[in-house]
Amino acid sequence: MLNYYFCCLLALLPLMSSAQTAPATQPPVATAPQVLARPASPRQLFPGLFEAVQLGRVFADGKTFVDAVPRQRPTTILAAWKREKSQPGFQLKAFVARYFELPADGGVPFKSDVQAGLRHHLDTLWTVLARPAAPAVDPADSLAAYRSLLPLPKPYLVPGGRFREVYYWDSYFTMLGLAEAGKGQLLKDITDNFAFLIGRYGFIPNGNRTYYLTRSQPPFFASMVMLLAQERGNGELLRYRGALAAEYRYWMRGAEQLKPGTAARRAVRLPTGAVLNRYWDDSDQPREESYAEDVAAARLSKQPPAQFYRHIRAAAASGWDFSSRWFRPGGGLGTIQTTDMVPVDLNCLLYHLELTLAEAAKLAGQPAEARLYTAKAAQRKVALMALTWDTKAGWFQDYNWRLRQRSPVRTLAGVFPLAFGLASAAQAARVGTTIKASFLKPGGLVTTLTETKQQWDAPNGWAPLQYLAIEGLMRYQQQPLADTIARRWMGLNQRVFTQTGQLLEKYDVLHPNRKAGGGEYPLQDGFGWTNGVLLRLMNRYRVGE
Repeated sequence: MLNYYFCCLLALLPLMSSAQTAPATQPPVATAPQVLARPASPRQLFPGLFEAVQLGRVFADGKTFVDAVPRQRPTTILAAWKREKSQPGFQLKAFVARYFELPADGGVPFKSDVQAGLRHHLDTLWTVLARPAAPAVDPADSLAAYRSLLPLPKPYLVPGGRFREVYYWDSYFTMLGLAEAGKGQLLKDITDNFAFLIGRYGFIPNGNRTYYLTRSQPPFFASMVMLLAQERGNGELLRYRGALAAEYRYWMRGAEQLKPGTAARRAVRLPTGAVLNRYWDDSDQPREESYAEDVAAARLSKQPPAQFYRHIRAAAASGWDFSSRWFRPGGGLGTIQTTDMVPVDLNCLLYHLELTLAEAAKLAGQPAEARLYTAKAAQRKVALMALTWDTKAGWFQDYNWRLRQRSPVRTLAGVFPLAFGLASAAQAARVGTTIKASFLKPGGLVTTLTETKQQWDAPNGWAPLQYLAIEGLMRYQQQPLADTIARRWMGLNQRVFTQTGQLLEKYDVLHPNRKAGGGEYPLQDGFGWTNGVLLRLMNRYRVGE
């Protein structure tokens, strides 16, 4: 068996190595990555046993089994299971414990010293959440190919709690804190890891697990590269230019062949001929990490199971899993319609990616390519603003391309056009008014205006959305409102930390003394993006110095 890391490096070379040797005026050509075969996921490796464990709810968290490490080859384990399962006294949980090394329970093994203060806690967490590089698989290790964790060549950070792997969009907000903490090398390592994943798989998966290899997440890689460029100079745009172009191709694949009013994978061609994008997952099966939950939910939905699973998976790709944002108005999870939506946040991120590619081409001395990407960004902006701006509501809302109408659901995704500079001054002013009237709560900004018991709905608030709202308002000279949001959010984080010694994945912004809830799993401690955003805001406002 070839050394896994050697194969991965071969795939990555067209994207990164040539950028180091080429002169500034001759950047690497943005050729397609040499994508290799994807490793098998737990359900593919352990058919029958996988379903028995997940549907039997052997573990309280469906993520436990898919993160477990096999102690024997799948053929050996499956043969033993088929031989033993019908024997008297057979216990499936004991069988799994015998043949798999289970992940540790309890999340982050760290108890904070509240008296030492919040800054000390944050500084310590960078070490607690750090994971070493796992660049190579020893050819002598015959079980290496059966682990769900995908190797990465550089050190990285996990979010915390049940999330034991790197996550795509989480990482950008974690990196904000790393930049504030002066951890420039780790900042670069994480960016290199994502470029590596693009080279290995042709895109950045949801996380570095085999069961995430059917989908990506909100494309913040361009923002990561720009953050690194602020630390190290514009040469970073040239260094990662090939990886940026490869990610863009992933999102736009198939767009050229689309007829007006149709969609394929992540691309949607509108009746006008303009192309925008949607969230998508290549699988139409239940998510392996939430298998029992998806199967149960599909039984309650009137949609065909494959269609329901596709929408569920696309919502996971959006990072908003789950929210009334994706449901039919007034409906629940069974009405989910994620792939029917043109999301405002995703298209703002791709607008930013197009402008980043234009800037990289300009630096490379290729003005024609720079003009091409600039034109693509301008076209996207015109189409997106026309479809998503609701004059009456004073808000940017997702667009249902199948129904050819704007979604009536208002969510904090509506701040992305401010954060990335697509909104006009008049639109930004209206957004500010709507934030004050509807979204601003005692602990910060609420994610949506509807309570559904889904975690990406009221009363919950999330660090990345607070940050983007603050940045967007500041970009349009609405400093007092940005300050109010920042101080309320920091105050809520500090209050919960003082009470519990924890920084959490999400917060209840309506009831600051109540724990956030909703979703498929308990509230998680850690927590990467909360830490990153909080430190960035604390330094900006000189809190706790």
